[in-house]
Amino acid sequence: MNVNIRVAHKQDCPRLLELITELAVYEKAPDEVTVSLQEFEDAGFGNKPVWKAFVAEIDGLVIGFALYYIRYSTWKGSRLYLEDLIITEEHRGKRIGKLLFDRIITEAREMGLSGMVWQVLDWNEPAINFYNKYKANIEAGWLNASLSKEQILNL
Repeated sequence: MNVNIRVAHKQDCPRLLELITELAVYEKAPDEVTVSLQEFEDAGFGNKPVWKAFVAEIDGLVIGFALYYIRYSTWKGSRLYLEDLIITEEHRGKRIGKLLFDRIITEAREMGLSGMVWQVLDWNEPAINFYNKYKANIEAGWLNASLSKEQILNL
């Protein structure tokens, strides 16, 4: 199996959205993916891109990706935020996630960032075990908070 890790291109976006939907199903939130293909493409490849990604492909088929953006911490400075690390179900357990995660670590190092952060669901034991192999600090005590577009418009 020859896995190619490369920078994502705009033409990858439809496939990335398929994988995002697969992840949402795995995370028991299939109705939460509401971004349109146009919005997703614009956010990554428009006039003001806000995300970048690396993809893993086998024989030209994207079977996983790691999507990130740069965030700023008033405590730590600029950090890479790993939004999603996704490997399609049939290719999990084949060290493809490691290839992508290692590439993200290299990206953070090359950019001179103060570190990288991400979230993992507390019940996702395979992911937690994966991150523990890197000796990642998995914090307890923080709760996620958000406002939807509709809530923002109605406030």
